[in-house]
Amino acid sequence: MVKDRCLCLHVQRAARALARRFDEELRPFELTNGQFSLLMSLNRPEPPPMGPVASLLAMDRTTLTAALKPLERRGLVRIAADSADRRSRVLILTDKGRVLLARALPVWKRTHEEIENAVPWVDWDSLRKNLTAIS
Repeated sequence: MVKDRCLCLHVQRAARALARRFDEELRPFELTNGQFSLLMSLNRPEPPPMGPVASLLAMDRTTLTAALKPLERRGLVRIAADSADRRSRVLILTDKGRVLLARALPVWKRTHEEIENAVPWVDWDSLRKNLTAIS
């Protein structure tokens, strides 16, 4: 019954398969799919605070801090005090991070197209909306 009905099992299997595919495609940029998503979440006109980024990525602040460390070491991200509230931190995508994202984005787009074209009977927009509703 679990094998056939468990939503968690099926979503996790699909997520792992997609993560492996995107990890492989993003390997030339020395990024994982999670790191790519994190960098994209920082690609905004104004540097966001940690809380909204953690919420967007469905992770707690401790996990976000750990995920930022390798990106910070590579000079892709900088963490700074928020000028409006010195107790808070904002996450800054550096110029080096922006350049890397610009190089990786076409690969990310192409990979999405390949996946969606490989399974044309899936209503991908509805799937995204439904997954968002669940989350």
